[in-house]
Amino acid sequence: MTGQVAEVPSDMAAATGLLTVGVEEEFLLVDPHTGAAVPAVDLVMEQVPAELRGQVEREFQTSQIEIGSPPGLELSSIRHSLGVLRRALSDAAERAGVRLLAIGTGPVDGPVPPVVDKPRFDRMIERFRLLVPGPGNNGMHVHVGVPDPDTGVQVLNHVRPWLPMLQAVTTNSPFARGEDTGYASWRSVEWERWPSVAPTPFLESHEHYQRLIRQLISTGVMLDEGMLYWYARLSAKYPTVELRIGDVCPSVDDAVLVAALVRALVATAMADVEAGRPALRTDHHLLVGAHWRAAHDGLEGEGVDVTTGELAPAWELLDRFVERMRPALEEHGDWAEVTDLLAGLRRHGSGAARQRAVFERTGQLTDVVQDVARQTRG
Repeated sequence: MTGQVAEVPSDMAAATGLLTVGVEEEFLLVDPHTGAAVPAVDLVMEQVPAELRGQVEREFQTSQIEIGSPPGLELSSIRHSLGVLRRALSDAAERAGVRLLAIGTGPVDGPVPPVVDKPRFDRMIERFRLLVPGPGNNGMHVHVGVPDPDTGVQVLNHVRPWLPMLQAVTTNSPFARGEDTGYASWRSVEWERWPSVAPTPFLESHEHYQRLIRQLISTGVMLDEGMLYWYARLSAKYPTVELRIGDVCPSVDDAVLVAALVRALVATAMADVEAGRPALRTDHHLLVGAHWRAAHDGLEGEGVDVTTGELAPAWELLDRFVERMRPALEEHGDWAEVTDLLAGLRRHGSGAARQRAVFERTGQLTDVVQDVARQTRG
């Protein structure tokens, strides 16, 4: 629910014409024997190396912890940062007697860990009461630099139809309360309890964006701008658009792939804006349905083709999506790596498919937890 990507150096992007990208990841802390979520964030924070503490922070519940990569132009720098942070946090968790999981929500049933003791979180609980979703919701947020808020709003209009596709790529929470939910991303279902979670509306201007925020706060739907949980928004802190499209990814490879695709989507949107090409004005209810379908099926089923409103195999939609982004991927030097990472994703399946494959082999959710912990560390 919080963000901590360091400020984007605007001169770096301006000098190259390329876009910076930064990643935030939220993780679950679990008992290493049972796999149940545990309220151990303070213990883990004490074990984080001093030089990395500026990139690690508490999240909403005491069973969660978050990292943020510095923004960069090269995927290699994102990969390095996430790898260092994940390994250090995995080690810190083990020294604290727990285990770190890159997973959308806890698969094993157990007590709901309390919320972190912060005045803002206390106010959220006071107003929204039982919306706290079980052991902890863990997402991935990707920030991409934009030159100004007016351009950012136009980018939001252009990217909104394509976010269900990216959500399908990130599905990584099929189990909850000890059983298969039937969804590839149960986190998405739980997350939508909050009243400000929704597809980004079509925006007429930056003033329209700000007016909606004021209205949502004044009507009590949100406490503040930080509770604007649209799937894409302008960052309240940094000159970026922030795409909040799905579950935290199980591995660094998966996270790097999503970061590359998000940056290419934003770059494609900016090119369309500059060329005067209009955004696809997808109906809000079709988008809601497309996001539901992405959460339900992931990559292993069908998705909604937002250009026709019809169902199609999710992988077919993803292949078309990536081909559409190819010029931006090539411009940023990401095409070869994305091609390789997509081939790996096709072989191994989504995070949800990997979890189900382990459970099908062993019938034990503790084995699923062990496998996710292995992928998390890398």
